[in-house]
Amino acid sequence: MIILSRSEIEALIDLDSAHAAVQAAYIAASAGLATMPPVSYLAFPEKDGDCHIKYGHIAGDPTFVVKIAAGFYGNPSIGLPTSNGVMLAFSAQTGVLEAILLDEGFLTDLRTGLGGAIATRALCRPDARRVAIIGTGIQARWQVRCLRQAMPETRFAFTIWGRSQEKARETANVLNGEGIDASVSSDLERLCRDAEIIITTTPSREPLIRNAWIQPGTHITAIGADAPGKQELDAALVARAGRRICDSLEQSLDHGEFSTAFRAGDISAENCGELGAVVGGKVVGRGHPGDITIADLTGVAVQDIAIATAVLNAYRRSRAD
Repeated sequence: MIILSRSEIEALIDLDSAHAAVQAAYIAASAGLATMPPVSYLAFPEKDGDCHIKYGHIAGDPTFVVKIAAGFYGNPSIGLPTSNGVMLAFSAQTGVLEAILLDEGFLTDLRTGLGGAIATRALCRPDARRVAIIGTGIQARWQVRCLRQAMPETRFAFTIWGRSQEKARETANVLNGEGIDASVSSDLERLCRDAEIIITTTPSREPLIRNAWIQPGTHITAIGADAPGKQELDAALVARAGRRICDSLEQSLDHGEFSTAFRAGDISAENCGELGAVVGGKVVGRGHPGDITIADLTGVAVQDIAIATAVLNAYRRSRAD
């Protein structure tokens, strides 16, 4: 059996290969080639935490994956990381447990960043440069890194907003240290009005981004609403969008960013689409430069399958060399 620690996984991962694998997995899911049972979810409201169990299989793959991921959002105040978790890879031929990836949440953070970058590249205007990052946690950093990796030819200007200006400055300083142009804003409304791309990365349970703040042509990638009760966008903004794309229509309408507007009858399943169909060329993403586009990413098991398989393939190649 293969057992890999976080440090070993980080040494093996290649962002370009992982990006391609996650994108191919989205396409497979939207084409009906993936089995993904409903997400199992545990809430720990007294500790501002939650745990997701996601599992699935892509037709033809030799491996299926079970992922356990926890997010406890108060952990940084006691010197612990927000994310933790593990991935288990089983043979799809025999059911034998083949690998344990002790990634401590790293692979979930990375595949979420890659998913956001894939969605943003697919839906933003080609001339978009001003990017607002809402949130200051590890996912804010991964969204920036992965978008730069996905669109290396574009000179983005990133601006960070968070409830804590100290944490926003810390996030910007980390990114600046990596050679990324990142600044801080204390005015969320002004930041949203000026932005061409908005990426939300918070565990908020009430809308942060108001409909009136968003200009025509803006693209929004919403990451945070991955469990019941979470919401980052004004439901009126979701209803107003010219294009609504999600990673999983079933999940998004049940507990994602689109669910509030869906339950109110303001949007329907028929006027939403899936990311895999967009990047696979089956569905149009942005139809007009003036459209407001929203990508709602709740996180899907095929991302975990893709990222785990990319690590295991890299490990096997390293052993063969």
